[in-house]
Amino acid sequence: MGPVVVVHRPSPGGGRSVTAHAVPLGLAHSDADVIEFLRRAGLENAEDIVLGDSPHIEWRGAPAHTYAAG
Repeated sequence: MGPVVVVHRPSPGGGRSVTAHAVPLGLAHSDADVIEFLRRAGLENAEDIVLGDSPHIEWRGAPAHTYAAG
């Protein structure tokens, strides 16, 4: 099984779109935002998924935990 959560490339204005199971969850400007989106979506261990080395999250287009456009 591939990643459940995808944090997409930063937008030009900053922030990254977050999806879980291909469902849009919101535009994150920090790890705290991603964690909150995952909690609202009902995913357990949201902090472990975001802050740990989890295979359930994929960071696309920029390094993990980076939210500003390059």
